[in-house]
Amino acid sequence: MIKNISASYAGHIVDSELGLSGTPVNDRKYSSGELSQSFSWALELSKLMDDAGYDEFWMAEHHFQPEGFECIPNLVMLNLWLSTQTTNLKFGCGFNIAPMWHPLRLAEDFATADILSNGRLIFGVGRGYHSREVETFGAPLKNSDDNRELFEEQVEIIIKAFNNEEFSHQGKHYTLPAPVEYRGYTLETLSLVPRPLSTPVDIWQPLVSGNPKGIDFMAKHNIKALVATTPKDALNERLTMYQDAYARYGKAIELGENIALGFRFFIAETQEKAIEQARPYFEEAMKFAAPLGLLQLSEEQVSAVATKNRASVELPTLEKQVENETWLCGPPEQIAEKILEISEKYPGVSRLNLGSTMGTPLNVYKDQLQLFADKVMPKIRG
Repeated sequence: MIKNISASYAGHIVDSELGLSGTPVNDRKYSSGELSQSFSWALELSKLMDDAGYDEFWMAEHHFQPEGFECIPNLVMLNLWLSTQTTNLKFGCGFNIAPMWHPLRLAEDFATADILSNGRLIFGVGRGYHSREVETFGAPLKNSDDNRELFEEQVEIIIKAFNNEEFSHQGKHYTLPAPVEYRGYTLETLSLVPRPLSTPVDIWQPLVSGNPKGIDFMAKHNIKALVATTPKDALNERLTMYQDAYARYGKAIELGENIALGFRFFIAETQEKAIEQARPYFEEAMKFAAPLGLLQLSEEQVSAVATKNRASVELPTLEKQVENETWLCGPPEQIAEKILEISEKYPGVSRLNLGSTMGTPLNVYKDQLQLFADKVMPKIRG
């Protein structure tokens, strides 16, 4: 039963020259003033969602993207400001890229914002996927094992800091506190000042690849998962793996519990019209993701997406994504029916996240969110 409905925005300001016939990504470069429009976009979206009855608004942390795709470098700061401009909407950090932070600085910043917003921020962490940003900040990304090892140690430190009045940590990357003399004694513990309003703090993480190591870590630490744009066959496998991992730690959960299911969506009079109207936004997202290795494409396909030299290369289609149920396209009744069908299949799922794909113009996304709130939300909310 769907009880919580949220939407996401990764921070793009690209809204013209879209699709495979539009400007190649590497040929784009926006001014600082244009890039900072992501903040005003976020404000407009959050006010609409607050008024329309959405529960949460999730955004992403990223850095160094003059191409105009992911232009929000500090989620905690932005979300705290947005909480002062709205009434009920909560704001998800989706996700703070932990390897680019000192874990205690991230914990302090979140705790401060949590208190100042009266508990309206949601904590989320990820490992990152842009080498340009993660490696520039001095953290590993190209070596996945090193990245995971650092990430997991950081998250364990954050959990200790959030949930204990005093804590210490000795690991490969961090010794906390530093073994120094302080006020006449040797430090043995630290206290996070301040700590969040409510503990234990819910922690969210993207569940992307279905890696057993990552899922085991999530289950061990009760980390909740956003599973977004996952084909229906893979979705069942990943939710089952997540449930089984919890069971190995003696924690019984329903299939889909502690999960937010994420979909891209587009509403129109018919499915055909919805697909046709959404196609340039789907293609723009493909232009963004393919060169980063986020899509299962051949080198020839990636090259074709990155340039206008497509010739006869066959590329993924939006029709196929609708078939795989990563996109929900059609009239409101059809989309509501599909969501209810998925909800019945996974009885533990109570959270739905709606995605904005790269390149969707602000006014289009606002119209779509309002349509969903007016026409779909009443049919699916339990």
